[in-house]
Amino acid sequence: MAAAKRADSKQHPPSVSISKALASASSLVLLQFCSRIFTFILNQALVRLVSPQVFGTAAIQFELLLSTILFLSREGFRNALLRTPTAKEASKDHRALTDNIAALPVLIGMPAALLISLVYVNAASLSTTSQSHFYASVTLYAMAAALELLSEPLYIRAQNDVRVDLRVKAEGIAVIMKTLITFVILVTGSANVALLAFAAGQAAYSLALLGTYMRDYKQPPLFWPHKVVLEVHGKCVLSLCVVACCSLCRRTETRYFDPGLLHLSAAMSGQSVVKHFLTEGDKFLVSRLSPLADQGGYAIASNYGSLAARIVFQPIEETSRLFFSKTLSSSKDMESLRVAANVLSGGTSAPAILGVYIYYIPMMAFNGVLEAFFASVSSPEDLGTQSKWMFGFSFGYIFGAITLAKGLGLGDTGLVWANVRVVPPLPVLVTFVASAVITRWSEMRSRDIPLQLGAQAGHVALGMCGVVACVVTW
Repeated sequence: MAAAKRADSKQHPPSVSISKALASASSLVLLQFCSRIFTFILNQALVRLVSPQVFGTAAIQFELLLSTILFLSREGFRNALLRTPTAKEASKDHRALTDNIAALPVLIGMPAALLISLVYVNAASLSTTSQSHFYASVTLYAMAAALELLSEPLYIRAQNDVRVDLRVKAEGIAVIMKTLITFVILVTGSANVALLAFAAGQAAYSLALLGTYMRDYKQPPLFWPHKVVLEVHGKCVLSLCVVACCSLCRRTETRYFDPGLLHLSAAMSGQSVVKHFLTEGDKFLVSRLSPLADQGGYAIASNYGSLAARIVFQPIEETSRLFFSKTLSSSKDMESLRVAANVLSGGTSAPAILGVYIYYIPMMAFNGVLEAFFASVSSPEDLGTQSKWMFGFSFGYIFGAITLAKGLGLGDTGLVWANVRVVPPLPVLVTFVASAVITRWSEMRSRDIPLQLGAQAGHVALGMCGVVACVVTW
């Protein structure tokens, strides 16, 4: 039996291989990089072509309106449907049930677009609604959201088929169209059409997205969920009968949706409401509390500040979600679990090194400011003295790196720690060391105590006292 299971795991490898996942991640990183380049160029032009009030309305309020409609309508279904088998693995009936659920974001999103837009228009301030073509622009954004939702069933099919290339193609074309349309209208039109330029650009994005998916799959985007007749085998009343040959053992059942998958979609959709407010909470607050001009400044800073997260971390998160969903939902054999565990734990030392960089980056920032100051005011004699110290610290770095990496067994992370060279004042150092020693002593004493807050109250209280002492001394 064990040998059969091992053989079966070899015949049925994980749905998404590591090489395919890495290729997907690199494609999405390239997509995000190119789209951010286009967005960066567009923003540089917009800063000179539109007022901060218009930019704040479009980049904060209209983008928040769009993301609210899309996120609440489709996010839960997207994540749940990733757990379905690929097209080659799924049966025809299962594929039909999946397609029915994939149509729900469209059916939910259409009325949601109208309702959310009406709520936004009624809640917007007078300074916002008094801008030229405000209501027409909101209408265009709502239509753009509806058009993008129309492509959702085809997007979900592409994701389930692991067609990352199609997604990159569709979103790449859409970003280019959005940038060109917005820029052309702003350059050729008057200042009064600025809001309309943003809205028209978003509508062009949605149309390009929908058109690319329709052209590839050659099918209409919207369809009404249809009945799926399933053949269900029951327990045979004749003990010697072969189930497949007995009509008494077979019955048909009509369904629109897979109950388990629908329940999972509903649960994830409910969670997406909370997640959306946590993710976009800053925009909600800025749109309600800040003047329009300040909203424009916040939008520029936010777009630039989130470049690293959007270009690198977002593609990694999406690829990981696709990889784990396909690998662990289609098969639960040991090979799939092993592959998923290896990916989750890194497989390399990169996650541990990135964790150490959390402490290294502030040191680099601090050192950069001091270096700039020193280079601005130092004399030739000061530069000579600094060179001597730098020469000495080079040997110190080599010694520290070898000691930390080899002597203390920190490995590659020791090389990063060797770069973090800073000695705090003696009282701070003593307090931190004492807190660490006391906390670890308390941890050893509490190992046999149940992991419950009430039972571990003494250990938690001691740790909190250490935190307070460190902060006060610091």
